[in-house]
Amino acid sequence: MRDTRESRLLLVLLITTAFALITVDIRGGEDSPVDGARQAAATVFGPIENGVSGAVDPIGNAVAAVRDSGDRHDRLAALERENTALKAELGSDDRNRSRTKQLDKMLKVAGQGQYGIKGAQVIAIGAAQGFSWTITIDVGANDGIERDMTVLNSDGLVGRVTTVGPHTATVLLANDPDFTVGTRMEAGDELGFASGQGDRPLRVELLNGKAEIKKGDRLVTFGSQADKPFVPGVPVGTVSRVDPSGGDLTRTLYVTPFVNFTKIDIVGVVVQAPKKDPRDTVLPEKPKPTPTPTVTVTVTPSAPADGQYQQEQ
Repeated sequence: MRDTRESRLLLVLLITTAFALITVDIRGGEDSPVDGARQAAATVFGPIENGVSGAVDPIGNAVAAVRDSGDRHDRLAALERENTALKAELGSDDRNRSRTKQLDKMLKVAGQGQYGIKGAQVIAIGAAQGFSWTITIDVGANDGIERDMTVLNSDGLVGRVTTVGPHTATVLLANDPDFTVGTRMEAGDELGFASGQGDRPLRVELLNGKAEIKKGDRLVTFGSQADKPFVPGVPVGTVSRVDPSGGDLTRTLYVTPFVNFTKIDIVGVVVQAPKKDPRDTVLPEKPKPTPTPTVTVTVTPSAPADGQYQQEQ
């Protein structure tokens, strides 16, 4: 439309008419003379508005859903992080409690044997120079650790120190095939030598081929000259099998070690040997056998019937 004097007059007229209709509608209230026109317009344009609303609202709802989903995702991610941190904290507490229990038990063992120990933690498994059964601990020469010192934990003999660095040391485990330790049977003087067999029981050769040994008997370390590499009295294991003697000069035993070599965490390096051999005092108490209940059945003879009694008479 061209901008002319007539067009401007028409625009002013339309605006004036619109204001007049608005004024009449407001003053008329429910009896407004334009109510019928409003209803007619609603009848014509209502379905169109619903269709447009139906087309637009899902998009709006989808955008809102995506936005809310993002918010929910952020909240879920935050909760997952909190749960992970909490689980880690609880796990850490459980592990710390386990370590504290191990340390307390190991200190009790050290006290019973009068061993002066230096506590350490396992920081690596295996050695760089080979595939032997070894562990690396977080103490070394700066902590007073020397080669050929006995290593134990809360259960018994772990091994001996073979290599020492300034801050770490390597321990050869007692189940390594190159490991050998002198042993003594509990409550006796039967001596032997225990050798590692990897994940199998220790093999012990008793010096006395006629020694009376049975399954369940226990062994401790015999000790070395000048207490290196082994101090006496450290629990070694329990006899699980005894080979027949067969008249040989020695007798072969198979011993299940007290220490679980796949679950070593806290250990103690014996830096001071006991003044006297502790003998068997470090061994744990033997479990008491559970009594087997016995049932005694007493049969009481029944009295004969009257007829039977008379017939016998």
